[in-house]
Amino acid sequence: MLIFCARRILLALLLVWAVASAAFVLIHVAPGDETLVDFWGQAPEVREAARRRLGLDQPLAVQYGRWLSGAVRLEFGPSSLYSRPVGALLRERVINTAILATTALILAAVLGIVGGLYAATHTHGPGAWLARTASVVFLSTPPLLGSLLLVLVAARTGWLPPGGMSSDAGAAWWARWADLALHLPVPALALALPLAATLERVQAESLGGLLGQPFMNATRARGVRERDAVLRHAWPVSLGPVLGLYGLMIGTLFSGSFVVEVVTAWPGLGRLMVDALRARDLFLVAGTAAAGAACLAVGTLLGDLVQAGLDPRIREGR
Repeated sequence: MLIFCARRILLALLLVWAVASAAFVLIHVAPGDETLVDFWGQAPEVREAARRRLGLDQPLAVQYGRWLSGAVRLEFGPSSLYSRPVGALLRERVINTAILATTALILAAVLGIVGGLYAATHTHGPGAWLARTASVVFLSTPPLLGSLLLVLVAARTGWLPPGGMSSDAGAAWWARWADLALHLPVPALALALPLAATLERVQAESLGGLLGQPFMNATRARGVRERDAVLRHAWPVSLGPVLGLYGLMIGTLFSGSFVVEVVTAWPGLGRLMVDALRARDLFLVAGTAAAGAACLAVGTLLGDLVQAGLDPRIREGR
């Protein structure tokens, strides 16, 4: 198990390095740089002086080596857009994304697992039809469209704020938390509903395949009620595929909620990446790419460890 963990951790580190390096190189070789945006319309001498001050006149290999040596120490350089260290910006935005992603994961787990249990144990009737139809609809709805629809409903009804993370940053701490709770449902549901539909399908298929197995028939023959037999014996066994998928979803949510954050104006990593790309902020683009890749790597690593713990064949490479 230790060898398996070490191998997976090494692959996770390689993923973070590859994604961050690719972002650094691509934003560098694209035409123009951040000084083109910051000093638009000014004399060429002013722009060249800024490029020398930022080190952008150096060869790519020199810039990359200097950036990589700092990134190893979690020092990603300064942001020209915000005039702040990239590391400080990342810490703030990762917390905001973590709040949104954690809420979405909890909602997806509750809705998906409960829906999957119901769909597997009630194969007929209007409830089962509704569960299957809802999962197909949510799976077929892109996050962009789902976000726009939820924002539209919130704006038209006035039940919830359609965007942002807070309305009054100067309020007392308890009022800020209450305000945050009002702003969370729209972006969290936009992220959670497709994931809940995926979990519902996986849970229903996994559990449905176990209900007719010999160990379940033996459990029923001992006089155990159907509900207890499902919850105590079949459901724990069926959680293997669900937990493996859940670990992957953690990384996907933390690193891939860009569209939802942009549509709902949530100040997380997604919006930070979009702002960095618009401003051609080299260090900020590389830093956000590294943070997103790290979240994806951690989520994938958790999924691999859960599956390896449940199935010895995986950690033995079979």
